[in-house]
Amino acid sequence: MSQAADLYCVMGNPVAHSRSPAIHARFAELTGEHIAYERRLVHMDGFAQGVRDFVAQGGRGCNVTVPFKTDAPLLATECSERVQLAGAANTLTFRTDGSIYADNTDGLGLVADITRNAGVSLAGRDVLLVGAGGAAAGVLGPLLLAGARHITVANRTLARAQALVQSHSALALLQKSELIALTPQALEANFDVIINATASSLAGAEVPVSASVLRPGCLAYDMMYGPAAQGFLDWARQHGAVPRDGLGMLVEQAAEAFLLWRGVRPPSAQVLQEMQQANSSK
Repeated sequence: MSQAADLYCVMGNPVAHSRSPAIHARFAELTGEHIAYERRLVHMDGFAQGVRDFVAQGGRGCNVTVPFKTDAPLLATECSERVQLAGAANTLTFRTDGSIYADNTDGLGLVADITRNAGVSLAGRDVLLVGAGGAAAGVLGPLLLAGARHITVANRTLARAQALVQSHSALALLQKSELIALTPQALEANFDVIINATASSLAGAEVPVSASVLRPGCLAYDMMYGPAAQGFLDWARQHGAVPRDGLGMLVEQAAEAFLLWRGVRPPSAQVLQEMQQANSSK
């Protein structure tokens, strides 16, 4: 009998839209790793129990998506520096000794997709990060480390944006980057790169900022992907920006998680290209 595949999953609510199972299945195929990867929908108040159940069933690791990224570190025995800075995790590793290691690969995936796949340098750029929840928290540190000159965190609840800025102020100082918090209504400047880290696209809501934030030809990036991101992409295109959804970020952060779990770096660029080609042929 063949050995059972190591079990992994993505947990969230909603989670039916997630393409992570297809990505990790392709990674496994290309690297020869023997894994099974599934979606797990958990109740809004049932994340901790969902993790316990998954571990009891032999789970080796899980990706964490909205709205549980800030809950994930609370379950961990050990957190990476990225998680300690962000207060959010998207990757849990369940060790054989019963301990849980939390990491955050979102920011690494975002920066890789923007700089490597989209070919847009972040060094010396003015960046607008819209949102101050777990998704935004996970990417702010890597954006600063990528050399952004200025980052504005814009959030409907100013106090949340201010808290996120405060937690990253030391890193911003170290990087010689300007970092401020505003509400969307208070935005007056325009930017080289705009990143929508809110769940507005997933909820089908309006774009949370005015088109005045868009410099001509700037990159307008939605961390959502597929149909959920279409409204934001259309808005960006109509106002002279270069639109990009978060599919590349999804693939790149998945590659970082796969490396963490399996010790093998999968060919993320190849998998992204395959998925983009499949989308364009539909």
